[in-house]
Amino acid sequence: MGMTENLLSTSQWVITLLLFLVILVRALRSIDWQAFRKDNALQHSFFGAAVVLGFVWQLRAGISPGLAIHIFGITVITLMLGWALAVLAGLMALVITVITGREPLIMFAANGLITVMVPAIVSHGIMLWERRRDFRNFFAYIFFCGFFGAGISVAAAGTVMCLMLWTSGVYTFDELVHEYIRYLPLFMIPEGFVNGTFVTGLMVFHPDRLTTLDQRRYR
Repeated sequence: MGMTENLLSTSQWVITLLLFLVILVRALRSIDWQAFRKDNALQHSFFGAAVVLGFVWQLRAGISPGLAIHIFGITVITLMLGWALAVLAGLMALVITVITGREPLIMFAANGLITVMVPAIVSHGIMLWERRRDFRNFFAYIFFCGFFGAGISVAAAGTVMCLMLWTSGVYTFDELVHEYIRYLPLFMIPEGFVNGTFVTGLMVFHPDRLTTLDQRRYR
């Protein structure tokens, strides 16, 4: 989901930009750049994720004027790279959508917050929760972090976007419920399925690509 038109008030646009910059700076400071430069496999995963997301996000459907829906894929990227690198990969993908004319440049911060940062942070939080619970069955990682995490992340992103649109006055609450909120569960199912399937495949064939996976816990 994303905004294909400027639907925010000036004050909302400024607040969104500030939040975007704060999270971006935090992400940049959280990355171990020295280790990243030495890890060729991680670099390949990072740039590959950015390119794949950039092309996948070209496929979308319109739901209401100024709004579009598409698969995020941020959850699996977060589990592969960690939340900070996932944010940067997602923003690089968003640059591709701007270049191809799918997203307006003026809404880059808002769409970055909704489609990249919120899903990455929520996915990271669910991964930390699963880790603290110390489950010993690898299906817990697949289900909670992959399937469940992706569904919750898209619900959180959709809720944030609806709050932004409601407070801006573009849509009334009833309109949002009728045209968007009631369909959120339908968005959660394919998001969960796509991300969960990729996480399952990676865990079976390339578990080393999931940097958030502590394989010792599941042996």
